[in-house]
Amino acid sequence: MLEVLVFNDDVTPMDFVVNVLERVFGKSRDEAIKIMLEAHHDGQASCGVYAETHARDLASRAKVCAEQAGHPLKFSVAKATPSG
Repeated sequence: MLEVLVFNDDVTPMDFVVNVLERVFGKSRDEAIKIMLEAHHDGQASCGVYAETHARDLASRAKVCAEQAGHPLKFSVAKATPSG
């Protein structure tokens, strides 16, 4: 399992980040805002934990959305750490 991370930057509009989280990751508006604010305050936030292929696909799709819109928004995948 891999965790998809979104990273804060000082250029990408917050509304755009929320929109990508909703469209690509299927997050509700409230979930997307929470994730965006966490990234904004902490520098990064988890978009969720997914099977490896799905995680890589989601991160890639999100990166393409940002690139096409001309934003430097970054996503990456990392080995998920057990919680608790």
